[in-house]
Amino acid sequence: MCGNNMSLPLLAEAVTVSGTEKETAAVRDHTNTILHGWADAMTAIQLPHVKYICPHAPRIPVTLNMKMTMPSWFDLMGLSPDSPEDEAGIKRAAENIKAIIDHEAKNGIPANRVLLGGFSQGGALSLYTALTCQQQLAGVVALSCWLPLHKSFPQAASASGNRDMPILQCHGEMDPMIPVQFGAMTSEKLKVIVNPQKITFRTYPGLMHSSCPQEMAAVKEFIEKQLPRI
Repeated sequence: MCGNNMSLPLLAEAVTVSGTEKETAAVRDHTNTILHGWADAMTAIQLPHVKYICPHAPRIPVTLNMKMTMPSWFDLMGLSPDSPEDEAGIKRAAENIKAIIDHEAKNGIPANRVLLGGFSQGGALSLYTALTCQQQLAGVVALSCWLPLHKSFPQAASASGNRDMPILQCHGEMDPMIPVQFGAMTSEKLKVIVNPQKITFRTYPGLMHSSCPQEMAAVKEFIEKQLPRI
């Protein structure tokens, strides 16, 4: 089993974009902001057999935001490769997402038909969760993000069922918050954790810490490939 039932309140409060036919796959999308806008983006790339679940991050004090309370999956002390990290918070958030995966499996969507994805901190959480999950997942979409606790890998993935997992990583070349160089470093790190042939890293000229239609088209293509209709 991956996780436990402690995260079910996250599922109850999540924004869900339902499929228009029998749902045989699911995408968990996580961001560190209120998710209604991102749910709208999911609607734009919706597939009829796929359910999109967008859980809300809890509101916690964030060090990087002068300890002010804001939606965040875990505390952030900095946004550089050498910044200290909230190890306990990252692991707790990952277990909460794994519990949602378990819940969906009990309701008919197996883990290998679940794809994790997110933007910024949500993409970071998606990467960490998938790489430390024993169950085999369909893949990860990681947008404008990094790998949390990167120094703990590849050892942290020793029991993972996702060594051959496809990963789509996208990043804006003008991102002022999480520079594209950080994304490139993350891509190189991932190549020593999972099959490097399964990693796609795309960058977008002029794009800042945001998304664009070309990126969302790439995300839709990736989801269609990893979660085909069955």
